Amino acid sequence: MTSTSDKWISLTILALCQVAAMALWFSASAVLPSLIEEYSLTSFQQALFTSAVQVGFVVGSLSSALFGLADRLPPKLFFLGSAIIAALANALLLAIEPTHTVVPLLRFITGVCMAGIYPVGMRMAATWAKGDMGLLVGLLVGALTLGSASPHLFNAIGGIDWRFTIATASACAIAAAIGILLFKMGPAYTKAPKFHPRHILSAWNIKSVRLANLGYLGHMWELYAMWAWIGIFLTASFSLTMESTVAHNLAKLATFATMAAGAIGCLATGYLADKLGRTTLTIIAMLISGICALTVGLLFGTSPIWLTLLCVLWGISIIADSAQFSASVAELSPPEIVGTMLTLQTSLGFTLTLITIHLMPYAVDLLSWTYAFAPLAIGPFLGVWAMAKLRQHPDALKLANGKK
Repeated sequence: MTSTSDKWISLTILALCQVAAMALWFSASAVLPSLIEEYSLTSFQQALFTSAVQVGFVVGSLSSALFGLADRLPPKLFFLGSAIIAALANALLLAIEPTHTVVPLLRFITGVCMAGIYPVGMRMAATWAKGDMGLLVGLLVGALTLGSASPHLFNAIGGIDWRFTIATASACAIAAAIGILLFKMGPAYTKAPKFHPRHILSAWNIKSVRLANLGYLGHMWELYAMWAWIGIFLTASFSLTMESTVAHNLAKLATFATMAAGAIGCLATGYLADKLGRTTLTIIAMLISGICALTVGLLFGTSPIWLTLLCVLWGISIIADSAQFSASVAELSPPEIVGTMLTLQTSLGFTLTLITIHLMPYAVDLLSWTYAFAPLAIGPFLGVWAMAKLRQHPDALKLANGKK
């Protein structure tokens, strides 16, 4: 027998482990301002610090599904092994120059291992779901958000020494690998569905699933480009109004606040979406984040306080809807292909992020920081259209127990 206390103790352990392990994702990206000054990285090299992880995650998630690793390996051991390998790959960055050609490979390996942490953690959380899928998925995405933000806090604590951030992130991942052994699988634990290539077309052929995926792609067009470049944007802005060292330190804290605040959005939306409806909450979140993308650059070089407040609002809204796209696809897809549909959705989304992450330096050169983020608004506005269309579809009654 399992109790409510067992559920929340296990979910708390899982969330803490996700936060600690996900620190690896942006551990190198967080120190980019320091690396740019010290090593004069090119725009392409800067983008690779994040995009190599994205590519690795796509390869890792598809490989995991194709080879049925989630079926063959116990989830806790899969998580443990992935966290340890990722921690070692990240720690090896300390042994080489940031300009070395092996750096993208190490970041790629980290991304591959993230596929054994983030999706596996979502599956582990789902074993405890009982009428609160939106909240539980929101909890895990909130943990991902806080974990992704944590390197910026490590960076602020460590000062100018970027190596502190890399080392701390690796140590956190090792702690997560050990801590996950304390997690207890929920009563709904079953073997995950295997990846079936012949079902891929269902993501397009089933209109309601297609619309949910379009909403997710609009969301992903904006999300990781913002997360990857917001620290550099804030550093550049603050440097125009204050002494360089102070600007760098405040920018690190502001970047952490911007990203970490997203965890609040994930939890709030996860709770409300189960009660008010998934299309309702995703539309609201994307409208707010799209407006923020259009306007944040207009405050470049102005008051750091007002700019930080707007960035925090953007940080909350930009990730608040993320879990609800996964929950929507899970509810709209035939049960026998839910695993396939979620794998495909995630892979397509993270592939799309490669475009915007690499386009941002060119947008800065062409449009300046004042307007560089504005093209990101295309994604959430497309997402609003897709979720509004989904809301009108008969299948929308399958969402959140009929609350659309």
